[in-house]
Amino acid sequence: MANRTDLTLTGRDGVLFEATSWLPDTEPTLIVQMMHGASEHLERYARAAIALTEAGFGVYAHDHRGHGRTADRHGEHGIARPGGWAAMLDDASVVSDRIRTDHPESEIVLFGHSMGSFVAQGYIERWGNDLSGVILSGSSRGLEGSDELLPLLDSMADADPDAPSDLFAAMFAGFNEPFTSDNTNGFEWLSCDTDEVRNYIDDPWCGTPLSNGFVADMLRGMVDAWDDEAEAKIPKNVPVLVMSGMQDPVGGFGESVSALATNFAVLGVERVTANLYPDGRHEMLNEINRDEVVTDLISWLSGVSN
Repeated sequence: MANRTDLTLTGRDGVLFEATSWLPDTEPTLIVQMMHGASEHLERYARAAIALTEAGFGVYAHDHRGHGRTADRHGEHGIARPGGWAAMLDDASVVSDRIRTDHPESEIVLFGHSMGSFVAQGYIERWGNDLSGVILSGSSRGLEGSDELLPLLDSMADADPDAPSDLFAAMFAGFNEPFTSDNTNGFEWLSCDTDEVRNYIDDPWCGTPLSNGFVADMLRGMVDAWDDEAEAKIPKNVPVLVMSGMQDPVGGFGESVSALATNFAVLGVERVTANLYPDGRHEMLNEINRDEVVTDLISWLSGVSN
């Protein structure tokens, strides 16, 4: 049985943000801290959280600034104000601190999907030694053309920081171009499961435009996380799981996400696992083979907690 509790936490800058925990009836030895992607929210991970809870793990998740219940609280969807990307990283560490307060004997594994995986990449360079594992879902390493994009994004952010980012909207549209044969709504790149895609489209907290300021700040944070000096700070003894669909455009249809896993190994990370699913798209937890994906996830977590 999953025991759910909704939480309001306080960021290091005093800004309130929303979170949720799912816990089994007995004290878990391991808790998964989940971070959602861009233009979505934590509730979309409830099904996976319940499955993990039924396997004996705990789950904590939070809505990033500008997303979900946190954005509703502040009345600003798609705007990570105040503090931007740096504050989002700090919020993630606040959640970890709350887990340690609530469950001092439990190990923590950080799970980040898509944008959340980029937050996670920055997190492990700062606080990775306090984790028992890291899971990166729908992720990648590197963004083609980022050197040219950053000055353009910065100029747009300077001119109108709160306006919806046309470049971000174009990126989402570009992700769907390879799926034009079944392109009826622009989000087929998310999953082969048409019902799950429809759920995303019908969800008022999904597909929200991100502001110029948010997107510029996010890309700079990603590029900073991929810096050689920053990556050298990644702990070598913390296991890493990279999970992705091979048809995911964010992961370069396998190329960039494979490079991400290889890079961890090159950096000296002792245990790197790549679960790559041939027909999967971006959201493996919402794919048609999601039961297989969750089973694989539980198996990996069980190995970490032993």
